[in-house]
Amino acid sequence: MFRCLAPARFASARFASASSQRVNSRLALCARGPSSRVSSRALAGGLQGGQQQQQQQWWRSQPRVWSAQRGGLGISQQSYYSTQEAKKEAEKEAEKEPEKEPEKEPEKDAEKEPEEEPLHTIIADTESVQGSFSKHEFQAETKKLLDIVARSLYSEKEVFIRELISNGSDALEKLRHKLMTADGETAQMEIHLQTDGAKGTFTIQDTGVGMTQEELVANLGTIARSGSKAFLDALQDKAEASSTIIGQFGVGFYSAFMVADRVEVYSRSAETDAPGYKWSSDGSGVFEIAEAGGVQRGTKIVLHFKDDCKEFSSEDRVKEVVTKYSNFVSFPIFLNGRRLNTLQALWMMEPKEISGWQHEEFYRYVAQAYDKPRYTLHYRADAPLNIRSIFYVPDSKPSMFDVSREMGSSVALFSRKVLIQTKATDILPKWLRFLRGVVDSEDIPLNLSRELLQESALIRKLRDVLQQRVIRFLLDQSKKEPEKYGKFFEDYGLFMREGIVTTQEQDVKEDIAKLLRFESSALPPGQHTNLMEYSSRMTAGTRNIYYMCAPNRHLAEHSPYYEAMKQKDMEVLFCYEQFDELTLLHLREFDKKKMISVETDIVVDHYKEEKFEDSKPASERLTQEQADDLISWMKNALGPRVTNVKLTPRLDTHPAMITVLEMGAARHFLRTQQLARTPEERAQILQPTLEINSGHDLIKKLQALKDSNSDLAGLLLEQIYDNAMITAGLNDDPRPMISRLNDLLTKALEKH
Repeated sequence: MFRCLAPARFASARFASASSQRVNSRLALCARGPSSRVSSRALAGGLQGGQQQQQQQWWRSQPRVWSAQRGGLGISQQSYYSTQEAKKEAEKEAEKEPEKEPEKEPEKDAEKEPEEEPLHTIIADTESVQGSFSKHEFQAETKKLLDIVARSLYSEKEVFIRELISNGSDALEKLRHKLMTADGETAQMEIHLQTDGAKGTFTIQDTGVGMTQEELVANLGTIARSGSKAFLDALQDKAEASSTIIGQFGVGFYSAFMVADRVEVYSRSAETDAPGYKWSSDGSGVFEIAEAGGVQRGTKIVLHFKDDCKEFSSEDRVKEVVTKYSNFVSFPIFLNGRRLNTLQALWMMEPKEISGWQHEEFYRYVAQAYDKPRYTLHYRADAPLNIRSIFYVPDSKPSMFDVSREMGSSVALFSRKVLIQTKATDILPKWLRFLRGVVDSEDIPLNLSRELLQESALIRKLRDVLQQRVIRFLLDQSKKEPEKYGKFFEDYGLFMREGIVTTQEQDVKEDIAKLLRFESSALPPGQHTNLMEYSSRMTAGTRNIYYMCAPNRHLAEHSPYYEAMKQKDMEVLFCYEQFDELTLLHLREFDKKKMISVETDIVVDHYKEEKFEDSKPASERLTQEQADDLISWMKNALGPRVTNVKLTPRLDTHPAMITVLEMGAARHFLRTQQLARTPEERAQILQPTLEINSGHDLIKKLQALKDSNSDLAGLLLEQIYDNAMITAGLNDDPRPMISRLNDLLTKALEKH
């Protein structure tokens, strides 16, 4: 996904004033492709040494900004203009003015033009072998083991670039530590890459600590021996240096043999007067070492690619891989003389040092989005685990693709600023997939290829720590800015509900439940509350939290079940969303208080044989004899569709209601089961009870009609039953009652 151009304030003022003529000349330069680099090198070579060095320092010292032309994590870095586009633009300009000769600018003005970025590279063919080669065999058993490491360990061939850059970074970090402990002078610390499509080669060179002959034999001659691991063991408690060393297993170098049929290594130790050496191997189980002259301090590796891997001798391909995996390596990385990694790893910085606009730009980079972050959580911890992370909540409302559980995590996993996974599925629970950001931890257990996490107690601990921190952050935001959080919950509440349903641990369910918001019968419409506030308003001795599910507040307040609860004078939470009921069924309890739906409470009261007074006097109700006669007739008429019919004193304005022991679970079962069922089959599963209000006019009329007009009474009873089933949410398809309604209306109008 292409990003929009970065705001104008991030563009260098030096280039904002460039004329259109200079832009066209640059496009033409871009269109010429590789030949332009030769011109640039010639220009750089013609400058005086001091002037060239000064210009190079100026270019390398430019502020690091988030460029909109860089793709997100795991996305190829692409220029706004491709070579073909630049060529087309240049041709269009030439066609517009075919006869106009370019005007010669005065030399004085030409001197004021900004110079092209000078190329900076240290890679040169200065090495020469002195003496004869000595042959050695790999000490890690056989060629078969080398084949396993080099050809079967990694899932993608491109990661060899990541591994070699990581090795170079470690070599530079070792040199930096060595100079600091010895109070020595700082040295130039860089990693340089060079591609040669004609020769089919790739070269990487660092200015790090280098290796002696013994270290070449030990580190490169023994598979799975890690010089970085030994360095960390020697450091012991020096956390600062250990936190920046990337290598762990000592197998990264051998990833080069996935793509190369010959590898040459030139290295010279940083020790005083140390000679240089050349190490070479074709991966067959044997390597050669010879002393070499003209070797610079550090290590230079030349890969001669196999025929099917020569894509990696392309500058664009290498640039894509470096941008994907190593964009945040601490040391400068140059490709064919141009700096690549100009981005800062914000998650490694102190939160107070990062401005709002930096977070906005970084969010757009990692999320590949155009909006701003709604919330920003910058979390750092050293115990119980080392964690450096930044999480963002998008400002835009999630789409149906974001809501789908098929969508994976949008959080990238780094280890010491090197990308491990673009979508780390094991770092956060599934319900937090709406978050964007990065997690960097030194403690994560990786497999040998450093591509996959090894499931362990440590990973589960990291997941739990991050989950709890996100929950606590959102809870704090809900207290600081309730209105803003209310909008957030409206957009992202479905993810919290999913978290409660899918989480196994009850304490985590209750933590997530603190983020839920509901309307309440104790509050005016539009005002929301949470479970903690509900608990604080409960009267002493009350152990239940009551809730009711309905499409909206009007239907909830005019429901027969809410009417039946009024006599208990209890606060009821109104749940309007489709999955609220399922969520609260899985939650079960909160703060040792049971979550009870009002429908279930009515049935429980029947089992407790609690007594309620009728809302109407006895003169306005059926007598007990009339009621018993009516109930007997209704049971016969409804047959197996009801388990029981009885009187209820808790209704006032409604003629009847259906009660089921676990109404919420019953609704969920009927909603999710696939087979169409008859009313009798539904009744067998639900075992419903029809409770009637003996003081309601419809019930009293029904008692009279059953003897005088049995057909009309039968239609009326069927309609009362279906109305009660619809109100209970147990009848998903009311269309079959249409013909009966027509018959009922016809009979009702016969005398008119």
